[in-house]
Amino acid sequence: MCRNIRTLFNFEPPATEEEIRAASLQFVRKLSGFNRPSQANEAAFAQAVEDVAAAARVLMASLSTTAAPRDREIEATKARERSRLRFSRG
Repeated sequence: MCRNIRTLFNFEPPATEEEIRAASLQFVRKLSGFNRPSQANEAAFAQAVEDVAAAARVLMASLSTTAAPRDREIEATKARERSRLRFSRG
């Protein structure tokens, strides 16, 4: 359920608004236990996603590091290799 929650800090290029929102949506889904809320809970669910996204933006803007930014392509290649190794075991 949380496959879209990924590290978003210290990447070049920086995390996009879409990535922040996707991670926020997955976080709220995990906390609430709802993949899609009922009509009665839809407004609260949507507000929670927006609140989490806002908090994530503030957090990432507030963080600092001396480490060099990570390259998205290199990290994606590493993740694919880890996945290949993990799922190719018989």
